[in-house]
Amino acid sequence: FEARAARVWREEAAGFADEIRIDRIGNSFAAMNPEARPRVMLAGHIDEIGLQITHIDENGFLYVAGIGGWDPQVLVGQRVRILAKGGDVLGVVGKKAIHLMDADEAAKASKMEKLWVDVGATSLDEAAELGLRVGDPMVVDVGMVKLAGDRIASRAIDNRIGAYVVLEALHMLKREPAEHAGTWAVATAQEEIGYQGGGARSSAYDLEPDVALVVDVTFSTDVPDIEKREHGDHSVGGGPVLSRGSAAHPEVFERLVDVAEAEGIAYTIQASPRQTRTDADGLQLVRGGIPTGLVSVPHRYMHSPNEIVSLADLDASARLLAAFVRSLGPDTDFTPR
Repeated sequence: FEARAARVWREEAAGFADEIRIDRIGNSFAAMNPEARPRVMLAGHIDEIGLQITHIDENGFLYVAGIGGWDPQVLVGQRVRILAKGGDVLGVVGKKAIHLMDADEAAKASKMEKLWVDVGATSLDEAAELGLRVGDPMVVDVGMVKLAGDRIASRAIDNRIGAYVVLEALHMLKREPAEHAGTWAVATAQEEIGYQGGGARSSAYDLEPDVALVVDVTFSTDVPDIEKREHGDHSVGGGPVLSRGSAAHPEVFERLVDVAEAEGIAYTIQASPRQTRTDADGLQLVRGGIPTGLVSVPHRYMHSPNEIVSLADLDASARLLAAFVRSLGPDTDFTPR
């Protein structure tokens, strides 16, 4: 259900890209110097977590399941926007009032199956008149706000900002082109439910890139009650986070480090001994294998209606990607030595 956001992305790309297209899965592509080699794929997923109607009862209440991973606690009392066929319908997430619960019930965390969405309908027929059907998706109806300094809060920062960063990197390459490489920015679909790479796999299969960089978010550890010995030391405003291990190809990682240091871009390193839980996990295994790097933006309150990032980190990440592409020569080889 990413079509609306993907249209906005392609409309922005139309102002400068050499080629723009969309595939049947919903991945959007924008290219600079598309025929050149080495071919670089820059991937950021455009989808966000959401909810989907599973049942509408006789009183017009909607029951839902999560599209992607939710902490149901953050949903209670939120307004939602249902993307119905006939137009958007607004609703609110309801829950049994705490005043009506016994002590044991009140002490338990909310569960998705105990929540419902109230659109104001009084019957199943009235809900149908609003155009609502089982399977309709919905998102939390929260927009972006500016906080102190250069920080913003919004829903869907995971990972619309990744899609923004790869397109901004392409824009930078328009202003200061790479001498050799051709670049494809891709707003990938279905990452939050793909588990094995979602639309990133199909788009990488199509493009056959020589190297790929994935942009996503990662947990900042500059908030209370986070154990840095376990999760690393990453701060909002501290620059991009470079993944090492797992899906991150060692030669691509080292080039990212070299480029960051040459450009004066602050960065931190994140160990990924098993999996990254990003598009990189599936993308690297397409065809005969694609050398892949993962650049993450430090991020607070993941999978909530108010995720926080620093705009400076977005700019630094885009500059790193563009500089990486410019560093590639016709004989660049990422085969491990």
